[in-house]
Amino acid sequence: MEAKLQRRIQRYGWDLAAEDYEPPWAAQLAVGQRKLLEYAAPAPGERVLDVACGTGLIAFGAAAAVGPDGHVLGVDLSDRMVDGAQRRAHRQSVTNTHFLRMDAERLALADEGFDVALCALGLMYMPDPEEAVREMRRVVRPGGRVGVAVWGERSRCGWSPVFPIVEAEVSSELCPLFFRLGQEDTLADLCTDASLQIVGHQRISTTLVYADADEACGAAFAGGPVALAWSRFDARTRARVCERYIEAIGPWRDGKGFRLPGEFVIVTAMKSTEAGRPTRCRDLRW
Repeated sequence: MEAKLQRRIQRYGWDLAAEDYEPPWAAQLAVGQRKLLEYAAPAPGERVLDVACGTGLIAFGAAAAVGPDGHVLGVDLSDRMVDGAQRRAHRQSVTNTHFLRMDAERLALADEGFDVALCALGLMYMPDPEEAVREMRRVVRPGGRVGVAVWGERSRCGWSPVFPIVEAEVSSELCPLFFRLGQEDTLADLCTDASLQIVGHQRISTTLVYADADEACGAAFAGGPVALAWSRFDARTRARVCERYIEAIGPWRDGKGFRLPGEFVIVTAMKSTEAGRPTRCRDLRW
């Protein structure tokens, strides 16, 4: 799929998912997000960038860690995700966060402006994740940290059949690189190729728990390009893809519900203090 089209599909899909994505996924993603914050260890007074921030789940955790003397900027391709995160910050009186719409592969930010850059489960959706990691490296100071989490091996993620099931209806690949980054050392190698020094590389097993088939389907079809395809399906098509998905996850049925295996890959890395001076600067005042 051409990169420009893929970005457009991602943007429209996540705009559609903005209101529905967090309820079925917040608890399921919590262990991976918590571990990413633990390993990247944002400290009081630091400046943190959250790339592909969505509704702000990682950003608000980082905001608590850096405290009132620190600051967190969350950026996302989706206007509605950004707007939702900003509204939540106002409702919760979180004053050390700010959210902006921005392309992760071309960050409109100055070089070396952050102590930490994070990306939780966002790289898999990007046409050029290598460039996104290079951009994260660019905007952290020498000695700063980069922390990235992706979903792991396809065979270890029980919900993975959702992609081929939906792709069969739309005749295109929705997320062609989705599970590639979770294979073996791919994510660590990507960070090394971006001139980052690997500090940690972990695989975290998890279980996604759903009370019944409706809840499992509701989660599966709630995110990004899948949500965009779902919005265009008629009632008959929705029923068909749900039936196929429930059949695919049948091995993990637990009574009326399901307990699906999942895996996160988390890599933490550091920008060398011996790095040369940057040559680019994309200033954005906020």
